Amino acid sequence: MAALLSIHPESPQARLIAQAVEVIERNGVIVYPTDSGYALGCRLGDREAMERILQIRQIELSHHLTLVCHDLSELGQYARVDNQQYRLLKQLTPGAYTFILPATKEVPRRTLHPKRATIGLRVPDHPVAQALLKALGEPILSCTLMLPDDDVPLSDADDIAEKIGKRVDLIIDSGHCEPESTTVLDLTEAEIVVVREGKGDLSRVI
Repeated sequence: MAALLSIHPESPQARLIAQAVEVIERNGVIVYPTDSGYALGCRLGDREAMERILQIRQIELSHHLTLVCHDLSELGQYARVDNQQYRLLKQLTPGAYTFILPATKEVPRRTLHPKRATIGLRVPDHPVAQALLKALGEPILSCTLMLPDDDVPLSDADDIAEKIGKRVDLIIDSGHCEPESTTVLDLTEAEIVVVREGKGDLSRVI
């Protein structure tokens, strides 16, 4: 059964964040809060943990997994970004946007969209996620915690523990985490393509 850590949503306790980082570094799968709801996460490059996430979600890699980064500087290590894109990313991060970009060689090939060699990346605006990413010192490979038979993502830690507590290693409980999809922007072409309109304000993009 997964360990349950109660971490304050606005003032994350460093000692508990360190415990969560240890789980990730030991190739664990965690549930953690973001500004768009709870997410499943693991260490980038950990094939077994990534496959566990895909099994929980019952999705293929053609569904983009997301690299959740601490800041724009870290994001730039894993995606090819030109000057115009950089200005847009600087304006929109941190925030509830996911950017689809060409991946650099820092991203393991098995993590990429199989036909496009692209990756989704985001910088969350949530104190717990930010503290976790800063302490870990690298991105977390993530996807929304939406179970196959559910219509909406899970938003309560007790419900999460009941449904998938035996399939993950750690659940961070930061209270109710309102699930609202990120706005997804495909930046791989000259024109920005809005793949999905969500929480991120499109008026800041266009």
